[in-house]
Amino acid sequence: MGEPLRQAAATPPRRTLLVVDDTPQNLAVLGEVLKSHYQVRAVNSGERALRAAHTEPRPDLILLDVMMPEMDGYEVLRHLREDPATRATPVIFITAMTGSDDEMRGLELGAVDYITKPFNPSIVLARVRTQLELKEARDRLARENEWLEAEVHRRMRENLLIQDLNVRALACLAEARDNETGNHIIRTQFYVKVLATRLLPNPRFTAALSGGRLDITVKAAPLHDIGKVGIPDAILLKPGRLTPEEFEIMKTHPVIGAEAIERAMDQALGGADRDAASLAGGAFAFLEIAREISLGHHEKWDGSGYPAGLAGDAIPVSARLMALADVFDALISRRVYKAPMSLDEATRIIVEGRGRHFDPEIVDAFLECKDQFAEIAARYVDEE
Repeated sequence: MGEPLRQAAATPPRRTLLVVDDTPQNLAVLGEVLKSHYQVRAVNSGERALRAAHTEPRPDLILLDVMMPEMDGYEVLRHLREDPATRATPVIFITAMTGSDDEMRGLELGAVDYITKPFNPSIVLARVRTQLELKEARDRLARENEWLEAEVHRRMRENLLIQDLNVRALACLAEARDNETGNHIIRTQFYVKVLATRLLPNPRFTAALSGGRLDITVKAAPLHDIGKVGIPDAILLKPGRLTPEEFEIMKTHPVIGAEAIERAMDQALGGADRDAASLAGGAFAFLEIAREISLGHHEKWDGSGYPAGLAGDAIPVSARLMALADVFDALISRRVYKAPMSLDEATRIIVEGRGRHFDPEIVDAFLECKDQFAEIAARYVDEE
């Protein structure tokens, strides 16, 4: 590339100025002063100024006469500042008025400077150059802020994806040892989301599900059976019904899962420095709900469940939601010891458990969105 072409490529584009004045002589004088440095467009009324402000090339700065017929400079500036497309365009008032009140009014409306008539070319050029440099700095800062916001958003999404993948990996680790689950964790997670969304406006559930806790509950749902990693293979993989003794061992998996999550929280907190520990609230909120779900999803509304025999509202909401989702999915799924039930059969059993196994209002929510449950079951059906 030749030297002239390199110089042309390095030359920044000329800035565009819009000059607004109803007096032709003033337009001519300002045009003569500015044209050797900038691309100058000129109009002689407020209405034309507003149209020109939206016409390419858009002005980088506007020099605006205050005293004009029909629409004065104050009115023009008010319209410019109300329009998001021109709100950030700097405006310098040009005026023959020298009163401080007039200057204050313009500055309050959003003008960045004043130039008084008759024009001093050096002052005009200096003030225009200063305001363009300030605009360039503001624009550069705005671009950098946009990039930073986009980068923060990207990294947050990446971190959330990593968190989701870690949760899914842990859940799949537990399921890899259980030959009865298939897409169980996916279906139950969606069931919990449907129920929680339906119940969020209900005053009995709002506190437990608002403030981001609904999303955390849904995200934690796949960990409900994480404790099964601690159950012996002879019991977990038994191709048939368990004996009473074996079932007692199986019933320990909620406690195994909850204790594993508690140990994870204790070890993470113990190994973190003070600053990291102060930022752990969100992660610990997730793990605490995961612990609730693991420990409580086999509790029953009437107190006949396990491991603690909790009843009613003593069972965390997250665990109550998981209880219905888990049982429904077990009913409609094939097991080595039973065929899958139809939607109607599973619904009948869920309704029979209203007020005994399940929170009555969660059963009512299930009945209201039973079709969504059926769609989820069909979409994520297990392979034969």
